[in-house]
Amino acid sequence: MNDRRVGFELHRSSRIVKRYMDKDASKSYVEKITGTHGRVIGWLYTNRDRDIFQRDFEKEFDIRRSTASKILSLMESNELIIREGVPGDARLKKITLTEKALEVQSVVEKAFARMEEKIKEGITDGELEIFFRVLDKVNKNMERNDTEND
Repeated sequence: MNDRRVGFELHRSSRIVKRYMDKDASKSYVEKITGTHGRVIGWLYTNRDRDIFQRDFEKEFDIRRSTASKILSLMESNELIIREGVPGDARLKKITLTEKALEVQSVVEKAFARMEEKIKEGITDGELEIFFRVLDKVNKNMERNDTEND
């Protein structure tokens, strides 16, 4: 039996990936973007084919209205989003990414693609398939454990 600990190795890999991304040359372009803002930009970009409102954002990120409002206000002042009124309901404000946010998203996507290529170097498709099957089992075990302890 192997003496290596799965949890430790997952954590170690996560730290290595984070260090790689922190060193990425494109980081200087987006260094003023917080992790939260980056995740919001990514989520809004993924959902750009539909209208997104603050309540959708609150639900997706499981945050309170006041927290969502602060995040969105800061993103708006940093010119990452625009909140636009919608016809028929003056209270609703549609959240739209700005050109600046779209540029950030593009840079981040390219950085992730470079990282993904680096991670997969020398690993066969068969090995990746096994890796993902095992990782799915690890996640399922931990999710089941998480719900049992609620």
